[in-house]
Amino acid sequence: MFESRNPDIASPAPYPRWLGDIGGTNARFGWQASESAAISHVQVLPCAEHASLLEAAQSYLREQGLSAPPCAAFGIANPVTGDQVAMTNHHWKFSVSALREGLGLARFLLLNDFTALALSLPQLPEAHRRAVGGGQAAPDAAIGLIGAGTGLGVSGLLPLGHQNKWIPIAGEGGHVSLSAATALEFAAIEQLQKRYGHVSAERVISGAGLVDLYHALCDLKDGQGREITTPADVMARARDVPLSTANQALDMFCGFLGSVAGDLALTLGARGGIYIGGGIVPRMGERFEASPFRARFEDKGRFKPYLQAIPTWVIHSPVSPALQGASQALSLTQW
Repeated sequence: MFESRNPDIASPAPYPRWLGDIGGTNARFGWQASESAAISHVQVLPCAEHASLLEAAQSYLREQGLSAPPCAAFGIANPVTGDQVAMTNHHWKFSVSALREGLGLARFLLLNDFTALALSLPQLPEAHRRAVGGGQAAPDAAIGLIGAGTGLGVSGLLPLGHQNKWIPIAGEGGHVSLSAATALEFAAIEQLQKRYGHVSAERVISGAGLVDLYHALCDLKDGQGREITTPADVMARARDVPLSTANQALDMFCGFLGSVAGDLALTLGARGGIYIGGGIVPRMGERFEASPFRARFEDKGRFKPYLQAIPTWVIHSPVSPALQGASQALSLTQW
């Protein structure tokens, strides 16, 4: 997380707030008029249609007929370790302080997008999550978060005492090394190693990763199928042809996600549950519930009973919860 302030304004008004959720594909913005107000003026702008985040943000204000408020918080799909930011899965590069000045803000907070999403989880309505498998959340226990989209986001919340307060995690768990559980998975990873060298979880568990995984399985068979070049096309082929390589790739994708999510649960001791966000899994619906995800989540040898007790949920929200999490971040006085 990195915060930039205008030194000439000691105490900027806390509202209205401008909120953002910046991914590698889309930039989503929203507006919160007061502490009790719902987030409004939500708009999604394709990143590819704007030369910079500054240009995209200015376009949002212009199209919504809004003026820059005193403060703003944006979550971004990238590590945030200082003033300079260069996005991993997009070409935007910028200075946080220069962006604040360009937008005319008194206070600007930039944080990882999955850290923002994690902050929203304690307030997520029951209707906005769907259980996959069994388990019961333990009170006052850590919560894990993982989600595949343009990249693979990973975060979580650690409980702070028994006061319903949480410490969010800002990490890059999507770039851990991916491991195989079957001979076919090992062969697929070998194919990807020829192209990338290191095969991280994100190299497979992401939009581009799903396409790469499909192509790797095609190459292990007859080399046919490279006319499919988008994750939407892989998912459509999997839906329409149940015995296709695309369906096999989608199952393997879900299995890998289950393994990595199980690793996250063990690492954090996330007995409060694992949430699954991102743009891919929520679109799968019942197909995901029937996938190998939950079996692979639990398949950790002697710790299978431990993981069987941990619930896993897919986030299904009509608005981006990360916007609410960005607002939460502005309200925190200590990190």
